[in-house]
Amino acid sequence: MAYLRFENVTRRYGSFTAINDVTLDIEKGETFSLLGPSGCGKTTLLRMAAGFDQPDLGRVYLDGKDITPLPPDQRPVNTVFQSYALFPHLTVRENIAFGPRIAKWTPGEIAKGVDQMLELVDLKAHGDKKPSQLSGGMKQRVAIARALVNKPKVLLLDEPLAALDLKLRQRLIVELDAIHDEVGITFIYVTHDQGEAMSISDRIAVMNKGVIEQVGPPAEIYEAPRTSFVAAFIGDTNFLDGKITEAIDARFSRCDVKNFGSIVIDNDKSVKLGDRVHLSIRPEKLMVSRDKPSMSPMDNAVEGKVEDVIYYGSHTRYWVRCGEWRLCAEMQHRTFQLDDSPPKWGDTVWLLWDANDGFLLEQYREEDEGMLTLPDA
Repeated sequence: MAYLRFENVTRRYGSFTAINDVTLDIEKGETFSLLGPSGCGKTTLLRMAAGFDQPDLGRVYLDGKDITPLPPDQRPVNTVFQSYALFPHLTVRENIAFGPRIAKWTPGEIAKGVDQMLELVDLKAHGDKKPSQLSGGMKQRVAIARALVNKPKVLLLDEPLAALDLKLRQRLIVELDAIHDEVGITFIYVTHDQGEAMSISDRIAVMNKGVIEQVGPPAEIYEAPRTSFVAAFIGDTNFLDGKITEAIDARFSRCDVKNFGSIVIDNDKSVKLGDRVHLSIRPEKLMVSRDKPSMSPMDNAVEGKVEDVIYYGSHTRYWVRCGEWRLCAEMQHRTFQLDDSPPKWGDTVWLLWDANDGFLLEQYREEDEGMLTLPDA
């Protein structure tokens, strides 16, 4: 059995189903993220692990033991909240020592444990300060130290960095990863921020409307999403749909897209001739060219007109009208030579991509296209 297991858990609030028959296995020592939009059920699942909420159906197991009926104080898990939840009248050292005192550790054990945590989170020089004297990042590190000092089997992190600015979040993600490597326990990280989840996780569960859409390592979630929701929620993507018209070989097929053209796809889902398929292509996989280059049989090219150009500093995004389709391409600035002028609004260009760079979706829903952060036509 997995180290932490949610087995067929369901949680309802009146007529609203927050978690719908979810089974999820989390392994010992991994950093596992629950990722999804607001209201998807990720925090409810975390609360059931902590004991703050109970499933209406199903069981929760930790290290082979059914912990479903146990109250929070009898579970070997601790939680770090977005709001820090520090005691304002206590010093940093006293905040960290609170749990061990409740657990009746000896004074020597408490002092040793607090010193170890202060060193772990790099706050040895701030032990006698009150929370009001600390920055937001320092407060969150105190909250992490207070949660870890009790040596829990699992650390639950409920959007711990959401209240911090971007640069500080990026720095603390690196620090959290280092802390995890040091202590070696299971981290369960709840977030709606795809970047945080991708950078810190061993595996990710992408949640939507109370169910899990996909579980896997970050690279798999990004490069091989199984559903249109996952493809659209993790980064940006372009959707195309068409019909399989030719099997080129055991792996590649030709697909006709209405008012777009014939393209070659990597048929890893083994669809058959005549089947309708839905294809997703990431913006960074599309190359923008003023001229149609010579191509291999596995290359795709389609002509279009630039309708929008947005400069982001490190890269530029182009929205190109190709027949009835509007595709987004992302180009790093080094792609263009210094003596080249990049495409501008109204220019005719070619979009190029390799057949390997598109992926077929096992499940497609039209409403998921509304999640894309693309300008309106």
